[in-house]
Amino acid sequence: MKPDLTVNLLCNEAEIFAHHESAHTEPGLYGITDGKAIGTYLEHKFQQYLRDKYLFIHGSSATGIDFPALNVDLKVTRITQPQSSCPFKSARQKIYGLGYSLLIFVYDKIDDLQNQSSKLNILHTTFVESHRTADYQTTLGLLKIIDNNGNVDDISAFLLERYLPIHDVEAYQLAEEILANPPSIGYLTISNALQWRLQYRRVIEVAGQVEGVRKILGK
Repeated sequence: MKPDLTVNLLCNEAEIFAHHESAHTEPGLYGITDGKAIGTYLEHKFQQYLRDKYLFIHGSSATGIDFPALNVDLKVTRITQPQSSCPFKSARQKIYGLGYSLLIFVYDKIDDLQNQSSKLNILHTTFVESHRTADYQTTLGLLKIIDNNGNVDDISAFLLERYLPIHDVEAYQLAEEILANPPSIGYLTISNALQWRLQYRRVIEVAGQVEGVRKILGK
């Protein structure tokens, strides 16, 4: 009987997988520049690797994340521009986090002209706990306002100045919540869009240095 997958096992296996994949040559990826296709390849390969060893619930479009029982989503991105998108649910995600944790593979793709094959050299593997998945500048700014004895009006004005997708009344209600329940500092950069645009450069920089941002592999 296969054991159940846990978050710790997921992180341990991500490190092993990253080392193996970095040494693997893949002719099927040669010449491909589509980041989505490369990400899909790596995500499917990692999930199959896990399925061979563990029992876990597979993600679907309904759940929206790759490991729903663990509340973890898998992200794959290239080192030249480490970012990806995720569904927009509410402006609160930028302040209190996405609502789930992230496991992030950051790779550099190397094409071998002579052998007509590619390697995905995985440079960084990082696990970001749910409470650290908010926007860095937004959460930092809010905490500074609170530390400076800011009130609901100050916080509401700050939210509107940052062009969060909320109306004045919503901003005031959210400001009341923030004053009563200050957020943790997030380490993502989240851009406003129809889908959130998540940028991971700061996560890579602080991995292993702050609580809630685990450095699994870094080069």
